[in-house]
Amino acid sequence: MTESLTPIPLTAAPAEAVLDGLDAEQRQAAATLTGPLCILAGAGTGKTRAITHRIAYGVRTGTYDPHRVLAVTFTARAAAEMRSRLTGLGAPGVQARTFHAAALRQLQYFWPLTVGGTLPQLVDHKVKILGEAARRLRLTTDRASLRDFASEIEWAKVSTLTPEGYLARAAGRPEPAGVQHQAFAKLYQAYEDLKQDRHLMDFEDVLLFTVAMLESDERVAAQVRQQYRHFVVDEYQDVSPLQQRLLDLWLGGREELCVVGDAAQTIYSFTGATPDYLLNFRRRFPQAEVVKLVRDYRSTPQVVKLANVLLADRKPGGSAPWAEPLQLISQRQAGPTPQITQHADDDAEAAWIAAQITDLCDAGMPLSEMAVLYRTNGQSQAFEQALASAGISYQLRGSERFFSRREVREAMAALRTSSLVNEQEPVPDSVRAVLSSLGWSRDAPTSTGAVRERWESLAALVALADQLAAERENFSLRDFLAELDERSAAQHAPTVEGVTLASLHSAKGLEWDAVFLAGLCEGLMPITFAKEQQEIDEERRLFYVGITRARTHLLLSSAAARHSGGRGKRTPSRFLIPLRKELGLEPAARQIAPSSGRTNPNNSKRKRAVSCLGCGEVLVKGAEVGRRRCANCPPRYEEAVFEQLRQWRLDYAKELEVPAFMVFSDATLEVIAEKLPSTDEELLEIPGIGEKKLQVHGQRLKDALSELGESSSVSSR
Repeated sequence: MTESLTPIPLTAAPAEAVLDGLDAEQRQAAATLTGPLCILAGAGTGKTRAITHRIAYGVRTGTYDPHRVLAVTFTARAAAEMRSRLTGLGAPGVQARTFHAAALRQLQYFWPLTVGGTLPQLVDHKVKILGEAARRLRLTTDRASLRDFASEIEWAKVSTLTPEGYLARAAGRPEPAGVQHQAFAKLYQAYEDLKQDRHLMDFEDVLLFTVAMLESDERVAAQVRQQYRHFVVDEYQDVSPLQQRLLDLWLGGREELCVVGDAAQTIYSFTGATPDYLLNFRRRFPQAEVVKLVRDYRSTPQVVKLANVLLADRKPGGSAPWAEPLQLISQRQAGPTPQITQHADDDAEAAWIAAQITDLCDAGMPLSEMAVLYRTNGQSQAFEQALASAGISYQLRGSERFFSRREVREAMAALRTSSLVNEQEPVPDSVRAVLSSLGWSRDAPTSTGAVRERWESLAALVALADQLAAERENFSLRDFLAELDERSAAQHAPTVEGVTLASLHSAKGLEWDAVFLAGLCEGLMPITFAKEQQEIDEERRLFYVGITRARTHLLLSSAAARHSGGRGKRTPSRFLIPLRKELGLEPAARQIAPSSGRTNPNNSKRKRAVSCLGCGEVLVKGAEVGRRRCANCPPRYEEAVFEQLRQWRLDYAKELEVPAFMVFSDATLEVIAEKLPSTDEELLEIPGIGEKKLQVHGQRLKDALSELGESSSVSSR
């Protein structure tokens, strides 16, 4: 597991105590407080730990004034995490913000002084304005085209290109939405004119206006440079030319700069990001210290080995800037061997993943420590259906924001108006007392849907209260509310119990105990529009990011066909070839029969299809496979028996203090109600019951079935 932050009572400890617990390379980085510093940090090597301890050490030694340090990262969530860590390390005054948040703050302060009047209103989306601009130019568009136009404008702006300068650089770029570059340049100009007429600015304008303000007014630039003396930039491999230009203006020729990054994790080139600034840092600052963090505290040696193999297999001469990626060295104990599987179709792949998740859950792994990652958001539907059919809770990353949920807003309001705010009760107890009236309970509801989602949201707040109270001394309910307000502003959501479904891009910066990388076939990984070697290299890096999200369990899968009964034209991703070789696996077959869930798809023999016990139709959907019955065939059990088993499961789950689905899924209960097994051998034949379940729950289930057998409804069968 990644190194955790251990609170240090800095008020009493000497400055050197901040460096305790760091490894040699982290300590070197943290102790280098002045001059340019470049930290090349591989995935899971503790880069956030290194830079937060560096800042805290600088504050403790008096080298830094905390109010004159600006730490910049790329997401509001990462900035909030950094602020939280710095607070725990005794450096609460340090500013940790995204580029845009820092620039907007400066713009809001200096605009009335330099430009006069009110600051233009910030628009969240470009599509509406672009649509009007297109109509003025009589361009026929649809929503998909407008999104492509918006992306092209964003690329142009972060590349510091005006509409006039766009044409000179557009040669060789794909035509956005099929529109010629010259026509698009006119659309770009019309979009800019509309914004100016309506006193609006977009996300990129925040940086452009700040750059213009600092370049045109030396007094403003001097005041900003007086405010901030030391800079730290995280994820430096993702800096765009516009962000680098702003950073240079902030620095004003000074060299008090620490950058942190990993060129092998550059996955946003399509937005204008480039690793060139990271890789050429030593060329720009010849005297710069360079520290490499390669000790991976996150992943097992088995996972790290595959990540290293993947990068080593790249073609020479492709993306020259990352020619020598960091070779990670795992610091963890050995773990399970990663799996590579191939399935007949998407439904079979999703059903197999749901079965593996059930097994891991049975073994005690929380659902929140598992994730299914895929290349495109459109792939999520099959996994949503499979998990829902198996009764497994999940959260779709990128859907409704946590702090926008109704129950979360209600919870924050209730906590704020509670009489317990002024009491000295422990924060976890107070939070539990307040949220109990809103639907939180110690036992999770067995139902799915809205009731379960509401409970999970409230449970996440309870868990956060427990975590923060354990980390911070003299933590009060007012402190908890302040933390929630800050997290809400940054959309830094707490952990919600449930399997995470996410695209590979949105998984950047996160980690789980078990990661399923799904849909690993040509056309999806690498994506079909990746044609040039540079684009293929970026897809490889994206796959690398996915692999390095896993701490212990890594399962890689693909499907030969999209739909059940398809011809299986897909082939596994080319990126899997060196990984299969490393694992000693045979080359992947073109297609295998649908997996029944718990069989090993790496086996070279064809797997026997699972058929409906009613009509004999081959089953591929997860719920149908589990029930051994297709949707068209009626149940072969008595409803009263099934309901009695559901009630027994609910009572038993409460006794164990676990969600009901962790005992047996509904699909498993249906087969039990149908077959009414009485021996261990018969129980093991039930889908969803393995040796582990039999050992833990077998006797209690047999006792329950025995009681049911004595009832009239059963004896009449």
